[in-house]
Amino acid sequence: QVQLVESGGGAVQAGGSLSVSCSASGSAASSVCMAWFRQVQGKEREGVAVISNDGMTAYAESVKGRFTISQDNGKNTLFLQMNSLKPEDTAMYYCAAEIARACVPPNIGLHYPHSWPYWGQGIQVTVSS
Repeated sequence: QVQLVESGGGAVQAGGSLSVSCSASGSAASSVCMAWFRQVQGKEREGVAVISNDGMTAYAESVKGRFTISQDNGKNTLFLQMNSLKPEDTAMYYCAAEIARACVPPNIGLHYPHSWPYWGQGIQVTVSS
């Protein structure tokens, strides 16, 4: 019902900025809540930011004040603007989505990656010191 494709990312030095995008398509793409997760090899996937269908957001404590999640007006594209990047932000970043009627509150969805049924393929973000 929802297909997700990430783009952007790349490599930057600490203190720099990067953005990642996620394009959503499919029959339910315009009515979803969406999120960014990240994962370092050998570690569990962790929530970065969530945005609900009505625009409510939640952020991991580690990225508050530095990262901003947003969507375009058509809600087909999800963005994550990452500023003041740190080496510990290095990870594979994944876009996730759920049909709006099944979404949990953003502050809960942030901590339960298994509650998200739709995932992109991931995109690498590397921050060097």
